Amino acid sequence: MNKKKKPQTLGELIKSGYTPKSIKTEMRDNLISALQNGTNPFEGIHGYEETVLPQLQTAILSEHNIILLGLRGQAKTRIARLLINLLDEEIPYISGSEIYDDPIKPISTFAQNTIAELGNKTPISWLNRAERYAEKLATPDVSVADLIGDVDPIKAANMKLHFNDERVIHYGIIPRSNRCLFVLNELPDLQARIQVALFNILQEGDLQIRGFKFRLPLDVQFIFTANPEDYTNRGSIVTPLKDRIDSQILTHYPKTIELAKKVTSQEARISESQRKNILVPEILLDLIEHIAMEARNSDWVDQKSGVSARLTISALENLYSTAERRMLLNKDAKTQARISDIFGVLPSITGKVELVYEGELEGAKNVAQNLIGKAIRTLFLEKFSDPEKAKRSKQANPYATILNWFNDGYTVSTLSMSRDEHYLNTLLTVEGLGELVKAKYPDESQSDKLILMELLLHGLAECSQLSRTDITRGYEFSDLMSGVFKGMKDSE
Repeated sequence: MNKKKKPQTLGELIKSGYTPKSIKTEMRDNLISALQNGTNPFEGIHGYEETVLPQLQTAILSEHNIILLGLRGQAKTRIARLLINLLDEEIPYISGSEIYDDPIKPISTFAQNTIAELGNKTPISWLNRAERYAEKLATPDVSVADLIGDVDPIKAANMKLHFNDERVIHYGIIPRSNRCLFVLNELPDLQARIQVALFNILQEGDLQIRGFKFRLPLDVQFIFTANPEDYTNRGSIVTPLKDRIDSQILTHYPKTIELAKKVTSQEARISESQRKNILVPEILLDLIEHIAMEARNSDWVDQKSGVSARLTISALENLYSTAERRMLLNKDAKTQARISDIFGVLPSITGKVELVYEGELEGAKNVAQNLIGKAIRTLFLEKFSDPEKAKRSKQANPYATILNWFNDGYTVSTLSMSRDEHYLNTLLTVEGLGELVKAKYPDESQSDKLILMELLLHGLAECSQLSRTDITRGYEFSDLMSGVFKGMKDSE
C-alpha cells in the first residue's frame, strides 16, 4: 500500500474496507498463501523440513499458542523470530494507544474514549511487522508486574482516579504486545506463582491486576521455549499452564554431517579477509561436526544438557583465527588450515559442554582433547581402511611402508607455526605417506592431499599405530614403542 494512500483517520479506514482480524488468523492466512505460492517463511532453518516445520505449520493453521521444546542450540528462538514473516506488512492502530488498539475493535478505555470524542476523525497510525515482536527471557526475578502490569499509585493520585480505573494501570510487556508475537524464552525458569498469572491470558485472552475488575481481551500470539532438562534441574512448567499451551513441538540437532555443516557455515562470523586469504578444506569442516557428534555421545558429557550448535560455530571461527594468527606472524599473504589447527579450538569446546562427575574428574581440557581425538579417528576410518583389519588381512598392509619408516627410528615434527611449504615438505619426508594418499585419492587437489596426509598421521596415532607427543608449538610422531619409552622417561 502506498504511504500517501494509507488511511490516516478512522473514517478513511472504514471507507477503505478494512476488516479486523486476530493475529492468529492473520498468521494462518499468510501461511496458507505461502504454502500455495511455494514461498518459505523460514529461510535459514535447515534440517527441520520433514520434522519441526510441518508441525509448526500445523500449529499455526490451528491458530495455536506454541511451545518449542528442545536442548540448547536447536534454533528455537531463531524460529520464533522468523514467525514475523507471517504477519501482515502493516496494521492500523489508534494513534497514542499503548496496546495498539484495533480502530474497529478498540479494547482500552483510552481508545474507546478517543473514538467517542473524535468519531471518524480519530487519528490512525500504522505498525510495521518488524515492530510487532516482543521477547522476554524468563528469569527467577521476573514479576507479575513485568509481564502483565500493575496499578500506578502516582498516576492514580495525579489523575484523581480510583485504583480500579483502567487508566491508572502501568502495562507490562504482554499487554504492550497486543496484536503482536510474544516470545517467552526458558519458560521453566519462571517461578510457579508467576506462571499461574498466565492462565487467564492464555485461556480467556484477558488479564487481571491485583483483584480489580479489569477485563482486557488481549490478542497475542504466544511462543514459549524450554529445555527438557529444566523440568528437573532448574524448575518446571506447572501442569495447568502446559495444558493451556495448545501445541508442543520437539526440536532436535542436525541428523547428518551435511546439514550440520550448512548450519555452521551459515552462522559462523567469518570476515571477508579470512575467507579470502585462508583456505579451509572440506575435511576440516567435517572434522568440526564430528567433534560435536562425539560430544553428544560421550559418557563424560551431560546429555540432558545437550551440546549446542554454538560449539561448532565457535570452533569454525577459532579454526580460521588459528590459521590467521600463523599467517600474520609469518607475514604470509595466504595460508591453509591444518588438522593440527583443530587443537586450537579447545576454548570453543571447554566452555560449551556440561560435564558429568566423571568428566569433571578428567578435566575439561582432557575431555575436549579426547573428543577431538575420537573425531579424528572417526574421520580417518571414513577416509582410510582400518589399520587393525589391514594387519589381519591376507592382502598387503597399505600402511606397512609408513610404519616401517617410523620403526627404523625416524620421527617427524609438525610445527603449528611453520609455513605451508615447509609443512608440506615435512610431511613428504615420511616414506610412503604421499604415495598412499595419491594412490587412494588421485583426483584430489594438492591442498586436500596435504590435509589427507596429515589426517593419516593423526589417524594412525589415534588407532595406536604411531606415537604422537605434544611438543612446543606442535606434535612429534614416532614409532609406538619409542613413544611409550619416552612417556615413561617423562613421567620419571
